[in-house]
Amino acid sequence: MKSQAYRMTMLFDFYGDVLTPRQKEFYDLYYNEDLSLGEIAENYSITRQGVRDVIVRAEATLTELEDKTGLIKRFHAMRVQLQQLRDDAQRVSDLAAHYDSEELESLSHRILDAADALLKE
Repeated sequence: MKSQAYRMTMLFDFYGDVLTPRQKEFYDLYYNEDLSLGEIAENYSITRQGVRDVIVRAEATLTELEDKTGLIKRFHAMRVQLQQLRDDAQRVSDLAAHYDSEELESLSHRILDAADALLKE
């Protein structure tokens, strides 16, 4: 994956619902709101180490889920394959126009529309 922060954000997006409310809050503040451990600790009147422990446990939980399920890995692989499918459909559309085939052009546009809709999600 691109970076540690990106990886942690993806883990949270995919699996964050399994965390406790406190883990969610601290994780979100640390990774998404970019607060330091000290800032979070001050806001919640706990130690910096206490905040770190909560975040480390949350990271371990999310990482373990990804290791077991591989959902994020499969998600990225499917996005690459979907983009290739879209590129190939565009090439078919270009060829269909060149050979004046309405049926091929219609089919390629249906594939392009479906691929574009899925890539936006």
